[in-house]
Amino acid sequence: MPLRRRLALLAACAVGSLTSLAAIAATAAHADPYLPPAGRVFHGVTGGKDVGRYEQATGNHPPVFQFFSSFGSPLEYMFQAAERERARLMLHISTLTNGRETVTPGAIAEGAEDDYLLALNKRIADSSSPVYLRLMSEMNGHWNPYAAFDANGRARGAARSTAAFRRAWKRSVLIVRGGDVGTIDRRLKALGLPPVRTAEDELARPRVAFLWVPQVAGAPDTRANSPRAYWPGREYVDWVGTDFYSKFPNFAGLDRFYRDFARERKPFVFGEWAMWGRDDAGFVNRFFGWVGAHRSVRMLMYNQGNRPDGPFRLHRYPRAAKALRAKLGTSRFAPFAPEYLPE
Repeated sequence: MPLRRRLALLAACAVGSLTSLAAIAATAAHADPYLPPAGRVFHGVTGGKDVGRYEQATGNHPPVFQFFSSFGSPLEYMFQAAERERARLMLHISTLTNGRETVTPGAIAEGAEDDYLLALNKRIADSSSPVYLRLMSEMNGHWNPYAAFDANGRARGAARSTAAFRRAWKRSVLIVRGGDVGTIDRRLKALGLPPVRTAEDELARPRVAFLWVPQVAGAPDTRANSPRAYWPGREYVDWVGTDFYSKFPNFAGLDRFYRDFARERKPFVFGEWAMWGRDDAGFVNRFFGWVGAHRSVRMLMYNQGNRPDGPFRLHRYPRAAKALRAKLGTSRFAPFAPEYLPE
C-alpha cells in the first residue's frame, strides 16, 4: 500500500475512533452522584408512608426518603410521597413482587424490563429533584433471588449468575441515564446485549444516581460470591456502599470493604442502617464515630421498616434515639437538599 494511502487510512481510523469515544463519553458524561453540600452528609429514612415518626424521634428532617420497590411496580405514589415530604427520592428496586420473583437478572439483561426502565427514565426526568436508584441491593446475600448462590453455595444457574447480574446492571444504567439511543445500542452491542426496545431516537437525560450496595461479605462467604464478583465497573456506578445493623456490628468487615472500594473514588452510602434487638446508644456513638472518621461517607439511610410496630422503629430504642438526635443535630448533617431549603 502506498505511504500516502496508508497515512490517509490511519487518519480516518483515528477520526472514527475519536468519534466513537466521544459518543460513548457523551452518554456517560452526565452521570452525577448528586452529593449533599460540600462537607455535609445526607441522612435519610426508609420505609413507611411518611417521615413524621422518624422526624419526631430524631428532631431532624430527612433530606432523602427511600422506598422498596420492584421491576414493573407502580412508581407515581413514591415520587409524590417524596415530593410531599420535601425530600429527594431513593428507590430500592428488587426482582420480587409480593414475595414472588417476577424476573431474573438474565432476563433484564436481555431486555425483558425495557418498558419499565424507559418509564423510569421518563419519570425521573420529570422529577423536580434528583433521584437515587439502589438497584438489586445486597446482591451477594442468598436471601435475595437475584443472588448467584443459595445458602449452601450452590449456583442458581446462568440467569442468576454474577455475570448476568453485571449485564443487567449495565443495561439498566445505560437506559435510565438516557441519551442518544444509537449510542446506547452500540454500547449494548459491545456488551453482547440486544438493542433497547424503543422506537425513540433520543431518551431523556434525567438527574439520577446509581447506588451499588452489597453486603460487606457474601452469604455464603466465598470468593465467587464476594462483593467484587458483582462489581459492574466504575463507569456504571455513582455511589458505593453497604447496609449495617446494630444486631450485626461487623466493623472489621466494614473496614475491609471500605478499604477495598476506596480505590474506585466513589462517595460512600449506607443504603440501610438501623437499631435491631437492643437499645444500645453505644452502637450509635460507635457507628457515627466511624462515619466521622471516613470522609467519603456522604449519605446514610435509617431503615424504619414499613410496619409502625416493626423491629427497627426508634420508639423501641429511646436511649439510641436520644444519641441519634444529638448526632444528627450537628452541622455536618444537612436537614434538606438544596432544592428544598426553607425560604
